[in-house]
Amino acid sequence: MSLQTVQKWYPNAKTTEDTVNKLLDVIENELGLKPNQLMHADSMCCDDVNAIQYPPRAYEMLGPFHMGGLNGYPFAGVTGMNAFAHHVPEDGAVVVFYAPHIGITKDGTIGEIHRIGQSENSACCGALKGALSKLLNNQIEPGNVTDLDYQMNTIEQIFLKQADRIKSAENQIFEATEVMYEAINERIETLVSKTNYPCKYVLLIGAIFINGDKDMGSFCSYKKFEYINLETGERKSLMETYYA
Repeated sequence: MSLQTVQKWYPNAKTTEDTVNKLLDVIENELGLKPNQLMHADSMCCDDVNAIQYPPRAYEMLGPFHMGGLNGYPFAGVTGMNAFAHHVPEDGAVVVFYAPHIGITKDGTIGEIHRIGQSENSACCGALKGALSKLLNNQIEPGNVTDLDYQMNTIEQIFLKQADRIKSAENQIFEATEVMYEAINERIETLVSKTNYPCKYVLLIGAIFINGDKDMGSFCSYKKFEYINLETGERKSLMETYYA
């Protein structure tokens, strides 16, 4: 039932366990690489709920190296991308998974979850909801990025640039999460272009990561699954293979 609830919002979502199992199977079938040849980096929100929800098979990969700050934006930057790129097996691949996250409750409410030990639902992603609230109340100043709240201010500026799109959306938190995904995807592409990888392939996996209530587990909706052959420069999508 939980998956059906999530799929009303994200039709191609799978459970996180199924997502990781299928990912590793596709990489092995298409590229001939085992999990222990994969250096895994993620760019996900630092929310504790995400750390809880890694399935066992994910740990067969090397890593993860964490690139993400609030709502999954890759705040580790060029230095972070370069750092883990040099931890990869030479005959293997770098796997970069990036995703903003959003909560969906059992009854299908988007933007919140019921966390362990709490009597009421709480925001998920809290940072995204906070930035959205400031946007809707016209409280974001253009260019205002401070040392004290650098990550949050960065998200606010991303939303401010897409203010009309978010404000006019049928569901504003859903749309703000889409905007966040696009910003993360664009930044990851820039970081990849500025990094040298001493291996065969770079795999880029962009998604929306969906947290459920405490007993629902988590889910994942892929938006991009591509590999770059570093010897030839060829780039190929594996989305059709993944969802076959």
